[in-house]
Order: sequence, then C-alpha cells, then structure tokens
Amino acid sequence: MIEIEIKARADHQQIKDQLEGLHVSHIRVEDHIDTYYNAPHRDFGVTDEALRIRFVNGGYVLTYKGKKLDSVSKTREEFETPVDGTSARSILQALGFVESGVVRKTREVLELDDMTICLDSVQGLGDFVEVEILSEGDIGTGRDHLFSFLNMIGIKKEDTIRRSYLEMLMDHDGE
Repeated sequence: MIEIEIKARADHQQIKDQLEGLHVSHIRVEDHIDTYYNAPHRDFGVTDEALRIRFVNGGYVLTYKGKKLDSVSKTREEFETPVDGTSARSILQALGFVESGVVRKTREVLELDDMTICLDSVQGLGDFVEVEILSEGDIGTGRDHLFSFLNMIGIKKEDTIRRSYLEMLMDHDGE
C-alpha cells in the first residue's frame, strides 16, 4: 500500500476552526514514542527510508517506510505490523541495527471521507498537521486531493514540509 502524506506547521485551533461544519469525525488522541533504527548495511538517512518501533495505546508497532516516491510530498510505500516491543528491539539490535533517534508526540486523529487528518504536537518542535490517504497506485490524484484540501484550510503548497520529525529534531539538536 502507498501512503500519500503531506505535512505542514499549523495552529491546531485555526485548523479546527476551518474544519467546522465539514463532517469531520474525531477518532482518538494518541501519545507516540517512536524509536528509529538505522541499518548496518545501508544508511537510511542517505536512502531516505525509515524503520521504527512505535509505542502507542499500550502496544508496539514495527513500521518500515520506503524511499519517497515524488519530489513534493512524503508519499512512500509503508509496511506495519504489531510486535512485542522488547523482542523486536532485541532482534534489531542482534542484527546490527542501531537506534538513531526518538520522536515523542501527541497526535489527535480526525477523518474526513477517505482522508486522515493528524494534529501533531511534537516534543521539541511544536505543532503540525499531517494529512494522508492510502492508495494502491494513483499517487498524482491523491496528492492533488491533499494539496487542494490543505489550500482550503489555509495552508499553501509552498508551506508544506517533506522532512521527517526525526530529521527536524536532529537538525534542531545541532543548533
């Protein structure tokens, strides 16, 4: 499955005000602790891939995100599976994977039709909105739909961010 995702800095109250009257469903609020790993055989920072173990809602999920598939969004292939966090961490370490960083955030999850809207408060970075849809192939149509939605709620295409929270935190730590 292809995840088409676009992110931008955002004032959450302004976003909620813009969404008023649009049949948006409030799904849940989640606290995430995302621990990222780098591979011993290639540098995910160079290849633009991601491997993480996420602690959320009392459980763990292992996620691999492939290389970005276009130059204007965070569209990529993604695979996820629930795991035992301790065992997954031990397996990765035994295979030579090393922890490359941790991202902590609170995420409010909303849905509008086929789109997921995430209002993220990232520790050390601030507030963001991420919009995403899943696709089996037509990246362009999905991406255009997301950009059109963001424009409708006051976020311009040029204000979107392709970098991951981990990349932003690593740059922020170096300042």
